[in-house]
Amino acid sequence: MKRVLFLLLLLSSCYSVERSCVDFKTGVFEFSTSINDSIVTSTFTRTDKYEIESFNGVKDSSIIKWVNECEFLLTKIRPKTNQEKRPIRIKILRTYGDQYDFEFSAVNNPDKISRGTVKRVSD
Repeated sequence: MKRVLFLLLLLSSCYSVERSCVDFKTGVFEFSTSINDSIVTSTFTRTDKYEIESFNGVKDSSIIKWVNECEFLLTKIRPKTNQEKRPIRIKILRTYGDQYDFEFSAVNNPDKISRGTVKRVSD
């Protein structure tokens, strides 16, 4: 029984989630979410320094600061409210094919974490 438990522990510790975050540092991406029982899609272009988002015909630009290979901060260039002045922390959790799962939260409210999936549209 001890051998089986040890083997199970050993095999489970060898499992790691794939994260090729470098592949998603630049490009054109889509993010879909549900708002008021409707699925809405946001498209954004990410360069080395900026992220330009288009949502319902409105464009918004943010500065990107990479914290590490899989985590970055987005700070709006022209915030309209005090809440928009605060950076958003985004952490890539898992990558697969042309998509990645992520979590995000406001820097001033790290306990309220949301999750989502982003799909690459083009390079």
